[in-house]
Amino acid sequence: MKKVFKLQDLDCANCAAKMEDAIRKLDGVIDVTVSFMTQKLTLEAEDSEFDAVLKKAKKCIKKVEPDCVVIDK
Repeated sequence: MKKVFKLQDLDCANCAAKMEDAIRKLDGVIDVTVSFMTQKLTLEAEDSEFDAVLKKAKKCIKKVEPDCVVIDK
């Protein structure tokens, strides 16, 4: 499953790169892209594990950028 999420308050490209690197190391992640320019997170993971992977990814994002919020609609 591949989903795109809007990121709110992502402040710099360096932080986006750090987030991407941290999320890529998580178990269950097939592919990930964090774009500072579009303020979007694209996450691909196994369907059965997607919610758990997304939860871990959100924790990684908060560690790097505490003010950044993932808008999942």
